[in-house]
Amino acid sequence: MKLYDAAVAPNPRRVRWVMAEKGIADIEVVTVSIPEGEHKQPAYLAKAGLPQLPMLEMDDGTAITESLAICRYLESRYPEPNLFGANPEETAVIEMWTRRAEMLVAVPFMLGVRLSHPAFAALETPAPEVAEWNQKNGLAALKVLDRRLGESEFLAGDRLTIADIVACVGIDFARIARLRPPEELTHLGRWLTAMRERPAAQA
Repeated sequence: MKLYDAAVAPNPRRVRWVMAEKGIADIEVVTVSIPEGEHKQPAYLAKAGLPQLPMLEMDDGTAITESLAICRYLESRYPEPNLFGANPEETAVIEMWTRRAEMLVAVPFMLGVRLSHPAFAALETPAPEVAEWNQKNGLAALKVLDRRLGESEFLAGDRLTIADIVACVGIDFARIARLRPPEELTHLGRWLTAMRERPAAQA
């Protein structure tokens, strides 16, 4: 299999993190340059269908984009350590917190960066007002995570899951726009420190 990757982009980082947590070393990583538009070239689009990264190309030629779809597939192929749920109840809780991490935090921060930072101006038309609105909502949503992390070591329970990876990657990407969680969110701060100290976080 091959993973088509872009180092700076947050969605590919989710997949690399999952691979690192699971110790997956038998997937070839192919670097794709977003600034040079390699993800928009006919050869890439013929496989991916859309100019999106990451893309996982399976041995039979099947290609999937969407980082969470790729991570779910990897979970089925490499089930340990479990990141998506070991029983129906746990799976439902993990799915809930993954959705919250994605919709409330990761997506607003990603849009807040992409639509405001000069480095992305050549790729996407800046929209400062939209970016500011998303940044504001992303920061406000961190209070939801902080409350949860006052009750639980990780977002979905007492162990790392895909929900934590989605949330942490989104928060880390926001640092490009100099967005950082407020210091008073101490539970979130404790969790972020622990997440960033994980060996897989450097993936």
